[in-house]
Amino acid sequence: MSATLSPVLCLASASPRRRELLFSIGVAVEIRPVDIDETPAPGEGAEAYVARLAREKALAGARLSSLPTLGSDTAVVRDGEILGKPEGPEHAAAMLRSLSGREHRVLTALAVTGPAGLLEACVATRVAMREISDAEIAAYWASGEPADKAGGYAIQGRGAVFVEHIAGSHSAVVGLPLFETAALLRRQGVALWDGTLV
Repeated sequence: MSATLSPVLCLASASPRRRELLFSIGVAVEIRPVDIDETPAPGEGAEAYVARLAREKALAGARLSSLPTLGSDTAVVRDGEILGKPEGPEHAAAMLRSLSGREHRVLTALAVTGPAGLLEACVATRVAMREISDAEIAAYWASGEPADKAGGYAIQGRGAVFVEHIAGSHSAVVGLPLFETAALLRRQGVALWDGTLV
């Protein structure tokens, strides 16, 4: 697919990972990052939290574009607690130690505005990690990769060596569940695979 195709979707995010995932299914995007408050509401569960953020991002992005607009949010959840992006090396190390040798969930919600109204989906993926040593955690932080990643790791990068297995959508852990995304985009009339609806 040529990178010069006209955008058919507005992506309300600056995430290069989401842009690349959409490109992989033939969707050229217009990037319109939005700034919303990502503080969880009092008593808000993880599923409600990611769904609300995806919806708010999509609606905010739609005000900036005439195209159907996609908003998404991903959260790493351990024992019901949402693990955000690490605030520094100590915070990242604490998060990775808490994930080491056990299973957690990654929730990714998406919302798409367009002719069919506001369409939404939320995907949960279980991720099991092997035991991670303190030396590995320190080396991983030094690589720079975990600094802006929810939960302090990136499954699409070096963090993959810590993951024993997943149950669910790999692309959702990266940032966008492509099966569900494609289904919502089709319902909004957005063409996939180089301009051909499939």
